[in-house]
Amino acid sequence: MKLASKRIHSGRVIDLDVDTVRFPDGSTGQLEMIRHPGAAAVVPFASDPSGDDPTVLLIQQYRYAVNGPLIEIPAGRLNPGEEPAVCARRELLEEVGVKAARIERLTTIWTTPGFTDERIHLFWAADLTNDKHAREPDEFIEVMPKPLSDGLG
Repeated sequence: MKLASKRIHSGRVIDLDVDTVRFPDGSTGQLEMIRHPGAAAVVPFASDPSGDDPTVLLIQQYRYAVNGPLIEIPAGRLNPGEEPAVCARRELLEEVGVKAARIERLTTIWTTPGFTDERIHLFWAADLTNDKHAREPDEFIEVMPKPLSDGLG
């Protein structure tokens, strides 16, 4: 249970708080917590998802934190008040340049619950049509169609 919270940093992507908490055994302590608005991620199927080995659209994106590129699925932060499915559709268009006629929720995961409250809402999408991407200035992305049997990366 949170007893008190002090904001240490407010940033563009995250905030950092130091919370005073009561643990299940009744003791108290302080925890650093990264606050994040949440995100949505989507596995886009470029071919029929029920086919023998459907093609998914992965992205290779430069990530400063790892000093190089990672293979990922399209994802991004929720805007204030934005529904996760709307965010997934927006990120699919922005990063990959496709629109989905069909989008289905898979699950929601906590990314790293030891130090952040970030949740990612996972979706899959199908019946894609090409459109124009609208990447942010710090997004360096290459779209990589891959068979699902490659294990999403």
